Amino acid sequence: MKVQVKPQVGAGRPRLNPALKQFWQTPARTRVLYGGRAASKSWDAAGVAVLFACRSKAKILCTRQFQNRIEESVYTLIRNRIFEFGLRNQFIIHRERITHRLTGSEFVFYGLNRHIDEIKSMEGIDVCWIEEAHNLTKNQWEILNPTLRKQGSQFWLTFNPRLATDFVYQYFVLNTPPNTIKRKVNYSENPFVSRTILHEIAACRAVSEDDYRHIYLGEPRGDDENAVIKRAHIMAAIDAHKTLDIEPAGRHRIGFDVADCGADKCALVFAHGPLVSWADMWQAREDELLASTARVFNTARQRNAHVIYDSIGVGAGVGAMLRDLCDQRGFHVRYDKFNAGGSVFRPDAIYTAQTKNKDHFSNLKAQAWWLVADRLRNTYNAIHKGEAFDPDQLIFIDSAMPHLDRLIDELTMPLRDFDAAGRVKVESKQDLAKRNIASPNLADAFIMAFAPFKPPMVISDKVLDDLRWHMPRSRF
Repeated sequence: MKVQVKPQVGAGRPRLNPALKQFWQTPARTRVLYGGRAASKSWDAAGVAVLFACRSKAKILCTRQFQNRIEESVYTLIRNRIFEFGLRNQFIIHRERITHRLTGSEFVFYGLNRHIDEIKSMEGIDVCWIEEAHNLTKNQWEILNPTLRKQGSQFWLTFNPRLATDFVYQYFVLNTPPNTIKRKVNYSENPFVSRTILHEIAACRAVSEDDYRHIYLGEPRGDDENAVIKRAHIMAAIDAHKTLDIEPAGRHRIGFDVADCGADKCALVFAHGPLVSWADMWQAREDELLASTARVFNTARQRNAHVIYDSIGVGAGVGAMLRDLCDQRGFHVRYDKFNAGGSVFRPDAIYTAQTKNKDHFSNLKAQAWWLVADRLRNTYNAIHKGEAFDPDQLIFIDSAMPHLDRLIDELTMPLRDFDAAGRVKVESKQDLAKRNIASPNLADAFIMAFAPFKPPMVISDKVLDDLRWHMPRSRF
């Protein structure tokens, strides 16, 4: 969509963020603009909407989740942009709507929470702009999407991410549907950000790095209080090997999460010692399991890696397929199955406070997730508190690896749970689905890449021989 309007003589030149020019000009049914505050998202969307209304007749629905008064909408923002562009004489500013004198374009303002049925019956909408779209629900989207029936109609979603588990973040950012363009933008790309705001941003960062990254870099929060793995610990692990000047060493492993069905995807995560540096993800049906396994086999051969695969359900046949591929191609690839519901590793070893593994963890999946959480926490403490650990008590994540954003979000999604005996376990895929969260394929592959196994093991014998290998331990 190209928007070109000649401003009035003597008026201010219309200002839009040049960094977003391609975003607005790329054809798409749905435009998703997200990121931190002070990034010009709403400001730019309002400007484009004004110019769009000047070009030809259009009906622009401006909505948000809660709007009890017109002052709670983007009405004021659009009015201000009209004034800034010097286009006041072209528009009629009504009490609750705005119209263009020449084109007949109209801006209307509604709250989704109270008026979804009224919106459902609207005709002729050209643009539906959903501000603060992080509050949009799955049910509302299923009503809104077919409501825009006009040829060439568009959705614009602008928001600051809140939780990684929110429907909008899951559906539009992590699992972007077809004919959708998404763009993350932060204050660093806003040429109009004021010095006052820059000072506020610096002050926020000085007080809390986590708040800064959430508020101004648009990083969603996980459900940290109940999450098995905290986002701050993951963020500390990114390029931590460079910060700590540690050269990764150890076994090469590939965690392989097998797609179950439907929209589920296969995922691979590669680790060398404590460093995760590569990932892959692809759509595959159950009848394509052999092709997926061959893909894993080739990757393991190229990277000289040990494969740890999900052996539950569809993945039960992966071991046999890998064995056949080894025989057919005359090349041995080491592989082991990971049974998430299986018994814990070294059940009689002490985990913490004289509690044995078998008394603390419900199953192998819980143990694997908790041990990864422990190592990531150690990495955080090494980076931010200067504590010393052996490299095999840490985890590093390469900032250049594919699918990094998705991996970070998926690792923070599962919540801790407990079985009838009071032992910890990880939220099941079925429970995640109840929260409208897709299966965390990359995260599961990541966990498998660090899962404990009998010798030869993924984790060094030296560490496994220490009954408290997972706990913070000084080198001195």
